[in-house]
Amino acid sequence: MHIGIQGKKDFRMPAVIFALTSTALSLPTCATAASLGGQVLGGGAPIANSTVTLWATSAGAPKQLAQVLSGADGRFMLTAPTAHADSSLYLVAQGGQPTANKAAGNNPAIAMMTVLGSKPPARVTINEFTTIASVWTHNQVVDGKVIKGSSLALRITAGNVPNFVDLATGGWGTTIQDPLNSSQTPTMANFATLASLLAGCATQVAADACTKLFAAATTPAGAVPTDTLAAAEAIARSPAHQADRIFALLDQFYPVPQGKKMRATPFLPYLTFAPSAWVFPLKFAGGGISGGGKLMFDSQGNVWVGNNFIVGAQNQSILWNGNLSKFAPNGKALSPITTGFSGGGLSGVGFGLAIDAQDNIWPSGYASQNLTKFDSAGKPLSPPDGWNFNGQLGEMQGIIVAPNGDIWAVDETRNQIVHLPKGDPSKGRIYCQNPSKDPLKNPCGLFAPFHLAIDQQDYIWVSNSIGSSVIRFHVSDPTKVEKFDVGFSGSGMAIDSQGNVWHAERFGTSERGRLKIIEMMAAYVIKGEKAATESLVHNLSAQKAGYFEGGSVSVLRPDGSKALFSPVTGKGLAGPWAVAIDGNDNVWVSNLVSDSTGIVQLCGVRSETCPPGMKTGDAISPPGGYVGGGMQQLVDIGVGPAGDVWVTNNWDIDAAAFGNASEALSTRGAGQGVVVFFGMAKPVKTPLIGPPRQP
Repeated sequence: MHIGIQGKKDFRMPAVIFALTSTALSLPTCATAASLGGQVLGGGAPIANSTVTLWATSAGAPKQLAQVLSGADGRFMLTAPTAHADSSLYLVAQGGQPTANKAAGNNPAIAMMTVLGSKPPARVTINEFTTIASVWTHNQVVDGKVIKGSSLALRITAGNVPNFVDLATGGWGTTIQDPLNSSQTPTMANFATLASLLAGCATQVAADACTKLFAAATTPAGAVPTDTLAAAEAIARSPAHQADRIFALLDQFYPVPQGKKMRATPFLPYLTFAPSAWVFPLKFAGGGISGGGKLMFDSQGNVWVGNNFIVGAQNQSILWNGNLSKFAPNGKALSPITTGFSGGGLSGVGFGLAIDAQDNIWPSGYASQNLTKFDSAGKPLSPPDGWNFNGQLGEMQGIIVAPNGDIWAVDETRNQIVHLPKGDPSKGRIYCQNPSKDPLKNPCGLFAPFHLAIDQQDYIWVSNSIGSSVIRFHVSDPTKVEKFDVGFSGSGMAIDSQGNVWHAERFGTSERGRLKIIEMMAAYVIKGEKAATESLVHNLSAQKAGYFEGGSVSVLRPDGSKALFSPVTGKGLAGPWAVAIDGNDNVWVSNLVSDSTGIVQLCGVRSETCPPGMKTGDAISPPGGYVGGGMQQLVDIGVGPAGDVWVTNNWDIDAAAFGNASEALSTRGAGQGVVVFFGMAKPVKTPLIGPPRQP
């Protein structure tokens, strides 16, 4: 069997009369038409007599535009009307004779897909690579052979397919094989291995190949796929379910021949070890990103990231000077390559970034000790020094936009709340100011406030990074506060559709966590901020998931009482930092730890949206979370309008950030880039203002 992927082919029409001719149907969303030539491949070889159907889809049911049979060499030609920008074209190939195994005859279990978007190329391929790329990116908008969704979601999902696959050749796309994603992560091997397993069924490498694939890909609810497309969708929706059983098919389909060392798989590279989940995260960089902190999505699905540091510098933990980065939904950097967007008084963003209903960007300055504002093009709208309230602000962290347009932010070092009514700095007020130097005497119970969130009743909840409490107040009177007990060293937080508060605690809820807080505070008093930060990061990066050794997530009911299952520990929560809620109310948590732990997905309050048998607080992700994609020590996590989950790499080599690394590694303190898990979560309306809502 041929080893490697099918290369570029001559797309001249074969001398064959198709049994089924092209049947173009007019659509009000389509204008002029063009010829679309292509080839159906299975295992790198043509599939003859496959029924190829061209569909146009939008928010409603897709409409069939044309249908043909592939020729003996797998080629086809049809007429493709030019799609409206709000719609997307896609191809589905069903059945046919795989020429890689001519003895097999027609295989009705073949079903493959290629999503083309609104502007298809002149030549396309339909194969296992295009099927996986199309299914994973469209996971939240595909059901069987039907794709439908909002124009924004369809634009985002179709735009990400080329990151994985070249639509013309069916080979590798640009991003998945670039230096950040090829030899640096297992994504290519995961992708190619699964493609070879789909090919095993398509080409019937064994008489029972499809039966074995479908059994391994059976859903948690017990639904058994009946074709390769359904199998791919089942795996994409539950990527950790029976992951090892699916991997075991590699040896069954492609055993190492006697006397050889390599498997004769149709695609390379392949995995040596079973994955914990069939996920294909990709990493993106550029646009001035360096030590990315808080991230937010705008109304068009673009991602904005506030940076701790600047590119190429020997960045240190006590010198935050980063700017603002912007990425398109397909990961393309839209901000200046090295500097990012700058100006407006911004310097060193931490965990403070918000986007208002007009797509204005509001970063809070950790190093610059101010609030700033940018428009959607990255132009600063704040004055040269930002808004610092005559020097009354300290190191700013969390910032949010309330549904009524008000801006609220927290000052971590001066233990204050800043309020800009309707986003107007001239009317800004500062609350919770402490005339005493004793932080324990703060009138609002703030102790290094880190993040904040607003619920459906206009209560604002604030996490404290020192201590073990959360406070809340109503927007009508920020001086009237309530205090609730949680775990140690509060960090990110989010509120679900029922008003429950999910609160990340870096050091968990055990006595060991309390001692880590004391150690960090002692380091600050004796040696200063650098020593305290070093204590925090070193303790976190060494943690492992578990009640005694890791962090936790506390869940508070809308009235502040603890949920019966709270706190949540173990389950991959080694050093939780940020929390995001998706459109199904499932919970996503990032970890600032080593690369052994990834991102965690927990079953939320609507357990009916979780896999069968799971209850609220259970882990949907594997024990170590979803890993790979070049993730480093993470800070933020967010869910976009097409269901993509983005995370920021904040730190890389701790020693470099503290000035203790060799010269050769002295610029490696800052984490590099963002990592994206495609189609993993139920989409959320963006920008995120208030609790998450479905688009």
